[in-house]
Amino acid sequence: MNTNHLLGLSNSGFHRIHYTNWGDPANERVVICVHGLTRNCRDFDFLAAALAGDFRVVCPDVAGRGLSDWLANKDDYAYPQYLADMNALIARVTENPAVAGWLGKLAAALRRRHAPRSVYWVGTSMGGILGMLLAAMPGSPIQKLVVNDVGPLIPKASLERIGAYLGKDPRFKTYDELEACIRLISVPFGPLTDAQWRHLTISGAKQYDNGDWGMRYDPGIAAPFRRGPVIDVDLWQYWDAIHCPTLLLRGANSDLLLQETAAEMQTRGPRPRLVEFPGVGHAPMLMADDQIRVVREFLLQEG
Repeated sequence: MNTNHLLGLSNSGFHRIHYTNWGDPANERVVICVHGLTRNCRDFDFLAAALAGDFRVVCPDVAGRGLSDWLANKDDYAYPQYLADMNALIARVTENPAVAGWLGKLAAALRRRHAPRSVYWVGTSMGGILGMLLAAMPGSPIQKLVVNDVGPLIPKASLERIGAYLGKDPRFKTYDELEACIRLISVPFGPLTDAQWRHLTISGAKQYDNGDWGMRYDPGIAAPFRRGPVIDVDLWQYWDAIHCPTLLLRGANSDLLLQETAAEMQTRGPRPRLVEFPGVGHAPMLMADDQIRVVREFLLQEG
């Protein structure tokens, strides 16, 4: 794994978008993995390591999360900005290596001169919504789509649950207290090992100068939740416009992707295969072997 960044542009100026790189940067098959609302790119370390032998894997921190810059205007934390940033990322990772690099990439460029890039998208929750919106656009470069525990109908009740804790910026005296909080609010992630809980906690943690611990995301990402009454979100028109091969993942106990919504998704739009994981709510973290296997097999399938 190595890290890099590119520049995004908002109404308030430029901001850095951090991302991790896995695998051969000249590989013509690029998998972009995008995290959920308060999470970060390191959620995909386990999946990316398993895919890196067959794909180039790129995992960004969406603006305001992880190591990416916080936006000056909190009202810019919205899907138009995120889509613009992800479009810039797609342009970066699909550019010809002969143009993007120099001597270090010359051999790869000669091996795959002008090779077209295949873009595959894996998105959890918010990342899945971004994938759906991008895949629905005419001329979309996304050729395969994995939607992890989110759908075109997002119920009001789940948004109210998220809004209840989002943006509160809690502080903890010790790392152990922070991890205990992460484990509590993230129980729906399902059964994880102690090492996996530590990975999820430390990669999303920030330690302040006074020694306190907190979350590594801008509390301002909650701004969209404060703009008006919470209502169901209906994105069916976008779902119906998707035509690429699609895999739908669902935690069997999810309150965000309801069972009836998942069933209807199978009959409309890309008509995906549905895989449910028992004992998991919102959302499967794609760290367990069975979850990784399902994603890898789908991405490796021909056609």
